[in-house]
Amino acid sequence: MKKIILLKILIINLLIFSLTSCSDRNYRIAENSINTTDMENYIRSLASDEFMGRKPFSPGEKITVNYLAEQLKRIGYDPAFGESYFQKVPMVEITSEVRGKAIIKNGKAQFALSAPDDIAVISPAIKEQMDISESEMVFAGFGISAPDQDWDDFKDLDVKGKTIVVLVNDPGLYTGDTTLFKGREMTYYGRWTYKYEEAARQGAAGILIIHETEGAGYQYTIPRKSSITPKLYMQTADSNRAMCSFTGWLSAAAADKLFASEGLKVEDLRKSACIRGFKGFKMKSRISLSIKNTTTFNTSTNVAGVLRGTTHSDECIIFSAHWDHFGIGEKENGDSIYNGAVDNGTSMAWVFEIGEAFTKMKRKPERSVILFFPTAEEQGLLGSSYYTEFPAFPMEKTIACFNNDLMLPIGRMKDVMITGYGHSTLDEMINEAAVQQDRYIAADPNSHTGMFYRSDHFPFARKGVPSAFVRGNLDSREFGKEWAAKKEKDYIDNHYHRPSDNFEPEIWNLEGIAEDAKLVFYAGYRLVTTDYFPQWKKGSEFHR
Repeated sequence: MKKIILLKILIINLLIFSLTSCSDRNYRIAENSINTTDMENYIRSLASDEFMGRKPFSPGEKITVNYLAEQLKRIGYDPAFGESYFQKVPMVEITSEVRGKAIIKNGKAQFALSAPDDIAVISPAIKEQMDISESEMVFAGFGISAPDQDWDDFKDLDVKGKTIVVLVNDPGLYTGDTTLFKGREMTYYGRWTYKYEEAARQGAAGILIIHETEGAGYQYTIPRKSSITPKLYMQTADSNRAMCSFTGWLSAAAADKLFASEGLKVEDLRKSACIRGFKGFKMKSRISLSIKNTTTFNTSTNVAGVLRGTTHSDECIIFSAHWDHFGIGEKENGDSIYNGAVDNGTSMAWVFEIGEAFTKMKRKPERSVILFFPTAEEQGLLGSSYYTEFPAFPMEKTIACFNNDLMLPIGRMKDVMITGYGHSTLDEMINEAAVQQDRYIAADPNSHTGMFYRSDHFPFARKGVPSAFVRGNLDSREFGKEWAAKKEKDYIDNHYHRPSDNFEPEIWNLEGIAEDAKLVFYAGYRLVTTDYFPQWKKGSEFHR
């Protein structure tokens, strides 16, 4: 066995040497086809007003998916789903409207919370009217039940049929204690999606997460806006009855007001809830609110093309970027079209350029290559989750997934930021490419925002497929780290999920995204020209 492993390492090292010495013309010709002009053309189309913000279930969806299929065919990719580039994803769209205000009663005292400014809630129930009348409220710490971490916020706590209030993120974020979960690095237990799932498993009627910008990774404006736009869910056999009746967020100010009425401070509760063995408690407060739902059953569309391999065509690697955004919505500064140029036009261009590079190889890939554009990422990774249940290639034959999301067009970077660094041996392959580009590997400094769990590689990881989310982001070759950090902050604060996320060719610099495409193409090239299988590392929760 050891001899086989050593032989594989020797083969891989020989390949690295051939690439580094530029003797492999097959690779170099393909890599050099990646360029910023083509990227700009993709983004100009995908982020134009013609595509109407690329919202699922809208006329913009049909325009978008047809465009993606046309481009896949143009660059030489066959349909991935039999004779079709399209995979239909059955969903239900629910628009929730809070009627009046949410009323909090605490004994004889009461106060009102306005939706969506104070409380941002939706109902996943496939029911026209949802009336919550004086639901008992329970504080449940971080809302986590994690036997592997010896942590259970629900121990000896009765939450069935009640409304739980929980803190965002993990306890490790606020203590810096690396023995608590992963310290400042978010685990899946810290994601709002997990907290909603766990609340439902515990039998809660509703869940409210206390917003806090560092822990959430974004301002309250994001859940606020999400609560007043239609929400997509997968169609389920039980019509969503296994979910909570309502889910949502409390603004920091609203949470302060709520707990002040209980004679408590959120800041003190957060400190206490970080202590192992903390006990949640029944609150004096009760909440009432009325939600009207408008429900539409429909299907959205995943798009994928395949370049068939030669000797191992039954195995594949995937390059992915979601196509969906928020369509036409709430107007800001006279603009109501959410074009999503950075999120996720830049990443779709990145996928196309990598994909086309594989078609330029004179010696064709041995393994198949799939370019995958899932729907409804913005709604909770729905399209990619559906694909991993009904894949074009079996998950055990899917060697790796390379995904990207929100690539900033700010020029070439010294760093290669790996979101989720330490999970798999893809790290080492990416590092080899980084060295060739005179760059260095960096872990995501904002791992507390949980980005590894927030994009379309995550459903693949949950199915056991080593997955990578990689891009230059931290250290501008020309202007340095502080400048890059300001650029990222400006995008998150002023453009993320807003109509101002527009294509601006006069100020954009796509050279860094092109360099990132070449870097990941290198890793992909290695995987389609060898029989190497990347592995999960022992420290990863996906190792099992």
